[in-house]
Amino acid sequence: MSSFVDRFVVLLCKLTARLPFWVIFGLADIFYVFLFYVVRYRRNVVHENLIRSFPEKSLAEIKTITKKFYHHLSDLGLETIKFNQMTEKQIDERLKVNNLDIYEEYYQQGKSIVLLGQHHNNWEWSGSMQRLIKAQYLVVYNPVRKNKALEKFILQTRERFGAKSIPVNHSVRTALEFNHAKRPGALILAADQTPPPNSQFWTTFLNQETAFFSGPMKIAIKTNQPVVLHHTRKIGRGKYEVFHYKLIENPSEVKPEDILMAYVQKLEEIIRSEPEYWLWSHRRWKHKRPANIELYKRK
Repeated sequence: MSSFVDRFVVLLCKLTARLPFWVIFGLADIFYVFLFYVVRYRRNVVHENLIRSFPEKSLAEIKTITKKFYHHLSDLGLETIKFNQMTEKQIDERLKVNNLDIYEEYYQQGKSIVLLGQHHNNWEWSGSMQRLIKAQYLVVYNPVRKNKALEKFILQTRERFGAKSIPVNHSVRTALEFNHAKRPGALILAADQTPPPNSQFWTTFLNQETAFFSGPMKIAIKTNQPVVLHHTRKIGRGKYEVFHYKLIENPSEVKPEDILMAYVQKLEEIIRSEPEYWLWSHRRWKHKRPANIELYKRK
C-alpha cells in the first residue's frame, strides 16, 4: 500500500507539472488556505522562530510576515513541481541570472568553486544554471529516506538540464574529485540547515546562538577553492533574479572560521531585507550549544 501511495503522489506531481502557470498559482492559493488555516502546518514553529529572530518587531508585523511566508511557501511547493516540465523559454522568462562572469573567470583558471546558497526564495530552479555555465553544476541534497519514488522524481527534475545531484554525505569527496578533474565543478550547498548539536561551529545569528555545518569551510580549506555566494531574489510571483558574490578568493589565506562568518553575515543581511522568503518552518534552533563548545563571536 505504501509503495502504491508513493507512486500515486509522483503521478500527481507529473500531471500537475503540465498545468499552465495561471493554474499552478490558483492551486497555490488553495494550498495556502489549507496549510495556514486548516492543518496549521508548523504554525507554532514559524511563530516562535520569528519572535526570537526579530524581538524588535510587533506582533502585528510578525503576523504579516507569517502570512506572507505561507503564501510564498505555497508558491514554492507548486513552482518546484512545475520545474519538472518547464521549457527553457519559460525558465529564461522567469529566472534572470547575473554575474555569470564569475563562473567563466574561474573556469578559465581551471578552478572549481564552492557555492554557498540558502533556503531563501526559490532554490529549486537553480539546477537550470547548468545551461549557462561550462563548469559542472553539482547540487548537494539530503536523500528522501521514506519515498524513493519521490526522490527519483526530484532528482530527475533537478538534473534535467545537466546538473548532477550529490548526496550530502558525498559532498567532501566530490569536491576533492573535481578539484583535480579536467572539467571544474561548482558545488552548491544550502548551508543554512540545522547540523547536529555537536557541531564545532556556533555563532550568534538572528539574535540566537546558532550552529552551522562546518563542511563548507572544511571543503574550502582542503581544496583552496574560491567561495561564492549564490543569492536568489523574488521580483514577482514565480519570477526570480539570481546574484553571485565572491566571498573568499583564497581560503588558504584566511582563518577557517572567517569563511563561514562571511556567509553567516551575508545570510543574515539577506533574511532581514526579505524575511518572508526564508524557510521559517524549519526547526532551525532545536538544539542548544553544548557547554564544551565555544561560541564564535562576530566582529
